[in-house]
Amino acid sequence: MTTGKVYLVGAGPGDPELITVKGRRRLDEADVVVYDYLANPALLDTLAPEVECIYVGKRHGNHHLPQGQINQLLIDKAREGAVVVRLKGGDPFIFGRGGEEATALAGSGVPFEVIPGITAATAVTAYAGIPLTHRGVNASVTFVTGSEDPEREETMIRWKELGRASETLVFFMGMRSLPVIARRLIEGGRAADTPAAVIRWGTHPCQQTVTGTLDNLAAHVSEAGIRPPALIVVGDVVRFREQINWFESLPLFGRRILVTRAASQKGTLARALADLGAEVVGVPTIRIVDPQDFAPLDDAIGALERMDWVVLTSKNGVEHFFRRLNALGKDSRALAGCQVAVVGRETAKAMEAAGVKADLVPEHSHAEGLAEAMMARGVAGKQVLLAQAEQARAVLPETLSAGGASVTAVTVYRTVCPEADDTTMAALTDPRGFDYVTFTSGSTVRNLNRILGNDRFHAILKGTRIAAIGPVTGDAAGKAGLSVDLMPDNPDIPSLVAALRDDAATRRRTDAQHARGETR
Repeated sequence: MTTGKVYLVGAGPGDPELITVKGRRRLDEADVVVYDYLANPALLDTLAPEVECIYVGKRHGNHHLPQGQINQLLIDKAREGAVVVRLKGGDPFIFGRGGEEATALAGSGVPFEVIPGITAATAVTAYAGIPLTHRGVNASVTFVTGSEDPEREETMIRWKELGRASETLVFFMGMRSLPVIARRLIEGGRAADTPAAVIRWGTHPCQQTVTGTLDNLAAHVSEAGIRPPALIVVGDVVRFREQINWFESLPLFGRRILVTRAASQKGTLARALADLGAEVVGVPTIRIVDPQDFAPLDDAIGALERMDWVVLTSKNGVEHFFRRLNALGKDSRALAGCQVAVVGRETAKAMEAAGVKADLVPEHSHAEGLAEAMMARGVAGKQVLLAQAEQARAVLPETLSAGGASVTAVTVYRTVCPEADDTTMAALTDPRGFDYVTFTSGSTVRNLNRILGNDRFHAILKGTRIAAIGPVTGDAAGKAGLSVDLMPDNPDIPSLVAALRDDAATRRRTDAQHARGETR
């Protein structure tokens, strides 16, 4: 059997988008992924189902698999002919024991490649608003382990020189030794009032940063309850955090938001919220599937030349309509003789991606708005193909028919409630709860209720602010016994994101006023 190859890939410090382009490519090509505690599991979400993912996480005093066994695992999998990615948090060669793994692979004759990653030292400090170097402040940076090899009898760290040898110090894995680190630096000649910081889960939405000085940082960290994993930074550069703390100042930083869209669609909303600093928990509550019978849709596609209007009411509708169009050997040219109407901007973008520019996009993105806009154009005597979801509301066909149109309504997709697995239930029942839950359709409300059961549904969402994308979804939430807290004027994703951002800003101001005693 041909020997495979091992790629030692740096996953970056936590934010899954900080993996390198090459690292992402090798990860997508892998047959086997061996990953550790600090590699964000979200990096595995898009892997093919047949990829074998093996967790070998190591935490202080708790090694899921000892290093020697990890080395042998990589060798064995490669000798079976697999393409193996060893996914390591940060950079493999910066306190990641990647050198040990590379040495073991080389000694066994197994081909390997090292793909560097963004080290926590640079990324975590950047996300905390601390530049490791700054003109006129420092000319050197030193990376130090705070957790030496326990089998060594003597320390390799030259504490007497370290305190004065480098203006900026970054300690990895040093939380449990923080009081000792501070004491030894001061004993080595570093001023007790030197600025210092601890950053926990840096680059994650749950990032926590505590600042102080060498002589009081340990007390501040203890008071804040900060635990590993965390990075320690010592030096005057810590002072710049007061001015450039950009990440923790994002509008939705510190907010946990439950996104209940379909698995294929949650990315759009989740990315927009994450870009504003939110911790997004994605739990698909609907699954988009094909119609049970394609015959009505196929007949309608076959009669497109007789249609005056083709109406699509969602991005899902566009994707499934064109998928079926292509399956029948046709493409966007089949719509050449028709005018195309869509329900809103998101659907219009999906149409443009399919090669068709919509002739009608209503000002208000809902069925009522689309019906009103079409009626204003005049539909009497027109042939209208309405491609929609199964069990769609009757507003459009009834209104257009009343206006004299001949409406052919066909199902292009169905929504079903997915089965809830252990991962889903663990995410939903996390004791931290949620600041917001977003609903983008009535079915997301009903299905979340079905997945959790009515009692647990209300218990989990108690105290959570409910964000509905529009009136129809809001009505469904009301029928489920929820009180909607925010709803954008226009029912689309950008407007929903803006509503969440504005609501969080308002609540932040109110909390600040309470803290200052300015409100009753």
